[in-house]
Amino acid sequence: MDAAQVLARLGGAEGIVAVDGPSGAGKSTYAQRLVDDLRADGARVALVRTDHYATWDDPVSWWPQLVSEVIDPLTRGRHAFYRPMVWREGVPAPGDEVRLTWAPLIVIEGVSSARRSIADRLSLALWLDGGTPAERLERAVARDGEEARAELVRWQEFERGWFAVDGTRERCVSVGESRVVGA
Repeated sequence: MDAAQVLARLGGAEGIVAVDGPSGAGKSTYAQRLVDDLRADGARVALVRTDHYATWDDPVSWWPQLVSEVIDPLTRGRHAFYRPMVWREGVPAPGDEVRLTWAPLIVIEGVSSARRSIADRLSLALWLDGGTPAERLERAVARDGEEARAELVRWQEFERGWFAVDGTRERCVSVGESRVVGA
């Protein structure tokens, strides 16, 4: 789904769009291209990445913090401020404060971005498959490094359970098997 199709589904350049799917599916690349294309078409867009909050030991329970620090301010017409997780020697810690300028269109990208708890606030939820679990694992390892393989395997197991219990995919429009990674 390209920028024009997203705008057509939204009926304009405002609302909240989630880009969800399993790790290594191409969500970050797809979302960045979508945001770039929307901006090129004149839309004001804020891009929010769940990776700025998630850690190996806390894959999804940080959500209320993201809502209070980022989503709520942006949907109220204000700028948002937060401290993304920065990884130093394999340990996550809050980094320097980031300011997200208010925009009428918000794109939230990452595993669990279309979760049930925000479904009623989403204007559009998109799902990327990104190939088989083995293909996605290899893309994630190529991105994060071989030393992350064991954590990524554990993450894949977690997200399979998460998506099944949350019913995420059933609420999303399928973008299909993304081949945007490395394209």
